[in-house]
Amino acid sequence: MAEEEVKETFNIDKEKNFPEWFSEICKVAELADLRYNVKGFVVYRPWAVIAMKLMYKFYEKALEKRGHKPVIFPAVIPESNFKKEAEHVEGFAPEVFWITEHGAGEKFEEKIALRPTSETAMYSMFSLWVRSYKDLPLKTYQSCQVWRYETKATKAFLRTREFYWIESHDVFATLKEAEDQVKEDMEITKEVLHDIFGIPFIFFQRPEWDKFAGAIHTYAADAFMPSGRVSQLPSTHLLGQNFSKPFNIKFVDKDEREKFAYQTCYGPCISRIFGALISVHGDNKGLKFPWKVSPLQVIIVPIIYKGKERQVLEKCDELKEKLEKAEIRVDIDKTDKTPGEKFYFWEMKGVPLRLEIGPEEVEKNTITAFRRDAENKEKIKESELIEWVKKTGEEYDKNLIEKADEGFKNIIVEANSYEELKNAIENKKMAKIPFCSVDMDGEPCAEKIKEEMKAEVRGIRMDKKETPKGNCVVCGKKANCVVYVAKQY
Repeated sequence: MAEEEVKETFNIDKEKNFPEWFSEICKVAELADLRYNVKGFVVYRPWAVIAMKLMYKFYEKALEKRGHKPVIFPAVIPESNFKKEAEHVEGFAPEVFWITEHGAGEKFEEKIALRPTSETAMYSMFSLWVRSYKDLPLKTYQSCQVWRYETKATKAFLRTREFYWIESHDVFATLKEAEDQVKEDMEITKEVLHDIFGIPFIFFQRPEWDKFAGAIHTYAADAFMPSGRVSQLPSTHLLGQNFSKPFNIKFVDKDEREKFAYQTCYGPCISRIFGALISVHGDNKGLKFPWKVSPLQVIIVPIIYKGKERQVLEKCDELKEKLEKAEIRVDIDKTDKTPGEKFYFWEMKGVPLRLEIGPEEVEKNTITAFRRDAENKEKIKESELIEWVKKTGEEYDKNLIEKADEGFKNIIVEANSYEELKNAIENKKMAKIPFCSVDMDGEPCAEKIKEEMKAEVRGIRMDKKETPKGNCVVCGKKANCVVYVAKQY
């Protein structure tokens, strides 16, 4: 293609200037529009929503495969429900949007909360559904929106006041079953978040001062963004009987004794995961979608020469039909842009494969194919197209995952002193440190880190046991655990 025909649509150094990269790609790739006139509320555009709907499907399939059934609950929660679990209401009260009146200014007798999370909505009904051990386990999920008044600076996908997620809520007869469910939630996270979406993460048990309000323990997957900050993705919570007792979720066991149930909840935030997905895989040319969740998997670009238009366009239509029959998401770019402009545009949009069809390809029954990940071209036979596309799609995702995993390894550094910890955070790393305690005794050390470095103690790893050496890098007391520290969104 002649040099003057090529017009780049995106060229920002993601590693050096991630905030600008992220804001600009959301705008240029038409992922989100921030101009809605309520702060923290974002309009999501088709290119993002198509991908997010595919992401929902993978998570919903994984949950249903393990026995979870879909439900739909109201988006509003009466204040009386909300107040039943004291620790929960204290934790969420500052973030709640309250509805206080209707119609022509008439006040409600009781305030109504827009759900910040659904425990207090769903568990009032669970107490009616669970009567006997035969009703257990009860495993449910809903795909919905929640609303939280985030006082921090908002950012499309990664930190908003209305977000889109799945929340799974489960009830069991024993603590052991609830603990096993938490492990299963972690398995689902790896199966979907890493093996399908290609996002590397570490699952942490959160410190006692940073657990979900009302939980016995909280476990959460942290992904590391190019900004040097972590984004909390799915979290799972062992609730024990902390909600079953105030909400009266009881059952009669086989021994004919009435007992309180044990509960868990799990929350993959699809909109936030989408933000992590584009951040992890994108490059200086724009987006790079994994094959399985790309809004388009293949874009066909006609290379038009005068007098050859009909043959080329007919061949493009024919190939599109073949690919659609094979359940490949495909389209043809029939705009009047130059081929070079089309190439850069679809690379910026992150479409995995581009097929170029010109008179030469029509004549020889071949296709010129371009891979967004490897950024190389190859000639393939038209007769082998479907087989090649499916095989290449699998290779594409494997390649993205390997590259993301390799990058993730390089962000963790060991810090054995307070100065080394400071240096790690300043250099946009996640620091692994010896620490005094993840019980409440360790909170003063965590607060010092937060105040002086604007970083957070993320917790202890769940995927392996780590033995501390030496003393806590903050207070100097004997270290009882190894924790990880990073800035967060």
